[in-house]
Amino acid sequence: MTTLTVLTYDTLFAGRDGGTDRRARAQIELLNEYRPDVFLMQEAKGFNASGGVWLYALEQQIGMRGFLAIAPRTGQNVAIFIREPLKPLSFDVDGTHFHHALATLKVAVPGSDQPITFISAHLCPNGPEVRRREAAYLAVQAAPDPLTLATGDFNSASPHDPEPEDWAALAAHHRARYLAEDLEGLDRSVLAHLEAAGWVDLGHQLDFSRVPTVPTTAYRNVEFATMRCDYLLASETLANRARSYQVIRNDITDAASDHYPVVATFEV
Repeated sequence: MTTLTVLTYDTLFAGRDGGTDRRARAQIELLNEYRPDVFLMQEAKGFNASGGVWLYALEQQIGMRGFLAIAPRTGQNVAIFIREPLKPLSFDVDGTHFHHALATLKVAVPGSDQPITFISAHLCPNGPEVRRREAAYLAVQAAPDPLTLATGDFNSASPHDPEPEDWAALAAHHRARYLAEDLEGLDRSVLAHLEAAGWVDLGHQLDFSRVPTVPTTAYRNVEFATMRCDYLLASETLANRARSYQVIRNDITDAASDHYPVVATFEV
């Protein structure tokens, strides 16, 4: 059996604020500390510019090979990075059915006769109706037997989690992005539909404290209520091989993005 470490992270504009890359350098420090075998990145903004110079630089800095899915309308690209000895088998991009983009990478794992498919997702921030349409394209990939993991920023609440204590204090124009049909509570339909299709929420399965992934300490009172927004959704077979799950909250992640990264391990 091989232990596989997977980390997903919405980096907020690839960790860059204008000409300042302070947050990007902090994110690289974190990645080199955890050394994931697979890193699924959201908001890889600018990674397709200048011949992909930021993509190639990050590959060198973290010792991983990157696969970029360009978001043609928003520029908020998504990416997947893998570390040897994982080997890529196929890579697909869907920039048509998603507000941003979807990256799907199938890899071979040494010692395993079954490949694993990784999906980096960033669902639309503008309302549950759009997110439910996007989720329909993920639902069909939830077959129980293949080893599949869909991760990323789903901009959605879980049906398993309580109403955020600061929900009512969120500005109305931000709260509207997450409203349920009663126009009062937090919509949970996107994750409910995905779980109904067979996806297993590893945060619900392995983290009984339901640690929030937004907002970070440096981005409070901006656009999120305190909630789980980033998920690792596994096929049934892969979920049975999940061994750990952690939302990484420390001095680095408190300020490196508006989302906290999530890391999980699997025995495959």
